[in-house]
Amino acid sequence: MSVIAHELSHGYAAEMLGDPTARLSGRLTLNPLKHLDPIGSLVVPALSYLLGGFIFGWAKPVPYNPYNLRKGKLGEAIVAGAGIFTNIVLAVFFSLLIRFFGESFSGAFLQIVSLVVLINIVLAIFNLIPIPPLDGSKLLFSVLPFSMHSLEENLERFSLPLLLFVVFFLWQFLTPIIFFVFDHLTGISSLANL
Repeated sequence: MSVIAHELSHGYAAEMLGDPTARLSGRLTLNPLKHLDPIGSLVVPALSYLLGGFIFGWAKPVPYNPYNLRKGKLGEAIVAGAGIFTNIVLAVFFSLLIRFFGESFSGAFLQIVSLVVLINIVLAIFNLIPIPPLDGSKLLFSVLPFSMHSLEENLERFSLPLLLFVVFFLWQFLTPIIFFVFDHLTGISSLANL
């Protein structure tokens, strides 16, 4: 559901900026079936879990037309940032539940809420990586001058190998950051509760 909220926020941000593409394609919905990508939501997560012991995947991106957006490049940045912002808000909200009501939660419920926090932190941090098609690349290239457009095209050309490199080789450097954020948001140790 955190991935769906992430994608929905892209669509709603685009709608508010004048682009009805997501609404017209029926993607402004909480129905998870509308957001499933057969490869990214089923095959890749199953393979990554079986082969690497972790789950990696994606939902079907919510479509939008950047030419319909008001505010030009800033509009693209707003649409891209909406997903990350939503994951941060969800992580903070559920962290506050843990901080203020965690002692009254059962152990199982505390683990579920903790997992929601962790998943949203992972989604926010991962999507900040400036590699296409991740949101971080759209944020980066919305502030860089047009003369850097060739760099964007090169990154798009090699985006899959770059993403696989990050997931399989650089993830170990992101994990401490994720757990640091989790520990400070929730006030509990990630190692003790997950």
